[in-house]
Amino acid sequence: MTAASDALGERLRPLVPKGLVEKKMFGGLGFMLNGNMLVGTTATGALLVRVDPDKMDEALDRPGAYAMHMGPRVMTGFIAVDPASLPDAAAIKSWIAYASKYVTTLPAK
Repeated sequence: MTAASDALGERLRPLVPKGLVEKKMFGGLGFMLNGNMLVGTTATGALLVRVDPDKMDEALDRPGAYAMHMGPRVMTGFIAVDPASLPDAAAIKSWIAYASKYVTTLPAK
């Protein structure tokens, strides 16, 4: 974990829905809903957001969003959001709500 990841985690904790499980993953944190990642942090302090793979282009059109990569591979169903595009709680809540629309449709793990 990094200072940047920890700082975003501190901002996320009071905003994510109650009952989510927090796990260390991807060099950052993941907040899990029924075993599925909803949102998280990257080691660089970006917000990691789970999105509908069929709506990746829509998600990437939102301010600050960019394709999430694991090495050279694009992670389908995940996008990252530049920390500079998260100026306040409202911006973060908007991404949490966006992720929730998809993640709530997934079966529990």
